[in-house]
Amino acid sequence: MTDSARTPPWNAIRQALAIDTSSTAWERTVDITTIGAKTGKARRIEIWFHHIDDRWYLSSTPARRDWYRNLQVNPQFTFHLKHGVHADLRATALPVTDPERRRRFFQYIVDDVNQPHNPALVHQPQRVQDWIDGSPLLEIVFNDLPEPENTGK
Repeated sequence: MTDSARTPPWNAIRQALAIDTSSTAWERTVDITTIGAKTGKARRIEIWFHHIDDRWYLSSTPARRDWYRNLQVNPQFTFHLKHGVHADLRATALPVTDPERRRRFFQYIVDDVNQPHNPALVHQPQRVQDWIDGSPLLEIVFNDLPEPENTGK
């Protein structure tokens, strides 16, 4: 089977990536495969991703995370869509270190997970300062994702 036979159309991939505050935990859940910072071995985990201001991010509740250390050392990884659309996307992780940007994005994420319907299925309430102090934040750059097609509108 060719790669094109295994890769869904880009518009289906873009639609799967277009999560928002109404998206469920299931829609937000993907796997990522990183390369171990110490071992050099592939490590696959399940994680939520976030879509903010037409960009994508990885984060988690406050804690030390091996996947974050792996991406600091080896920023190239595979982003695996697995719900509805199945695709393995080559990506690069870029640390978000600017304090104002971190605060703005964590405010969005915490407001999102603190919704009454609790889309991320985390203990509520979450506090923005806890996330700022203890959560990783990485922007995802998809290496092969084409720009949206201009529909002429």
